Amino acid sequence: MNVSIETLTGLERRLTIAIDSDAFEEQITARLQSARGQVKIPGFRAGKVPIKEVRRRYGDAVRAEVAGEMMQSSFMTAVQQENMNPASSPKLDVVKMDPGIDFEFTATFDVFPTVELANFDKVQVKRPSAEIEDADLESMIARLREQHATQEPAVRPAQEGDQVTVDFTGELDGARVEEACGEGMTFTIGQGQMIEDFDKGVVGLGAGEESTFDAVFPDDYRAEELQGKTVQFSVKVAEVNERQLPELNEEFFQKFGVEEGGEEAFHAEVRSNMQRELDSAVKNQIKQQVMDGLAEIHEFPIPHDIVHREIHVLKEQMMSQFQMPPGQAQSLDLPDALFHDQAEKRVKVGLIVNEVISSSELVADATKVDAKLQELAEPYGEPEQVIEWYRSNPEQMGNIEMAVLEDQVVDHIMASAEIEEVVSNYTDVISGAAIAPPVEEGDSPDAEAIAETDNESADEK
Repeated sequence: MNVSIETLTGLERRLTIAIDSDAFEEQITARLQSARGQVKIPGFRAGKVPIKEVRRRYGDAVRAEVAGEMMQSSFMTAVQQENMNPASSPKLDVVKMDPGIDFEFTATFDVFPTVELANFDKVQVKRPSAEIEDADLESMIARLREQHATQEPAVRPAQEGDQVTVDFTGELDGARVEEACGEGMTFTIGQGQMIEDFDKGVVGLGAGEESTFDAVFPDDYRAEELQGKTVQFSVKVAEVNERQLPELNEEFFQKFGVEEGGEEAFHAEVRSNMQRELDSAVKNQIKQQVMDGLAEIHEFPIPHDIVHREIHVLKEQMMSQFQMPPGQAQSLDLPDALFHDQAEKRVKVGLIVNEVISSSELVADATKVDAKLQELAEPYGEPEQVIEWYRSNPEQMGNIEMAVLEDQVVDHIMASAEIEEVVSNYTDVISGAAIAPPVEEGDSPDAEAIAETDNESADEK
């Protein structure tokens, strides 16, 4: 077998592989001889069909079949022989396949790039830190109470913040407007669920009371026919409920796994959860900065096929967030450009991390793997069974070991990185505001995003 290598553009390579004609024809003849004993041709007894007739009828098909198999096997042999590292499946094209001459084909594919590691002291990391103050604890407990609040019947007229259930009809110039009518409509006053004038018209009404009032629809209302129009509403209030916060008692504490110890134990549990969340936020923010830093200080070509596969993964991940079935992302025909930069960065960082692991001969620390298993199993009632399940599942254990290895890579980079210590408060560290770039004049912080982060943190509690 003769092999020649041609460098095309970037990471693309083309192998031209020639296989001795005798070896190729031997494979074809052997395949035809095997087929001879199985084919049935009118006029010939089973197993007695002349090889010449078998070749005449099936020779071309067998030649193509053998060529396909030999291209696959010869390609694998060639890349091993030439010490190449393919990053994509090859595009195989036949050059010569006629009898009496060497079988020749080309294989075109991308190879993995050579990653030359830069000096890690170029990586800049802000390491946030904070103490959990008593005010942070009280704020978190207040948020937990809000999350577990209930709606109870109010023995007073409706006011802002109450949840009301109403029946209503709307008329415009004396004619009923179906889009402005409803039965059993439940909403919270002052939350923007109804137009502002409707909210104002319901305030002050108790359960069972009725009222008629005018309400002006906004100019940008979704129903164009009602934009800017004044509609007369007739409303009957069926229910008025007010928000009731739960008491800090044993029943409430048990919802968070605190069976005994009262309020003191509950405070300790919440503070412990907050500390775990704080530690996790710091760890994740440092890791993200390290990975971003590695991407910034390295430049090398990236295999297009791997980026394309990563784009597919990102599409499927996005669809799973919307609880859509696998494969639905492709049917939606989402543009690859929407995911390209993120996919390219993920591939790039992955190649760098693999090179760090290889060049530094890092292996997953068994103690850290055990600690990771304990961390994953801790929330469950019988953690030992959970750990046993992970250990009996090679794929899951591989994921855990890779996660530990990535943490070790971060530690390895941090030993050389330029680190800025940022002392802040709990809220800003959790939200990421502690290490966020300074706000430029004319811009404003994304307070909504920060608030959402805080609410997600409370939900996890």
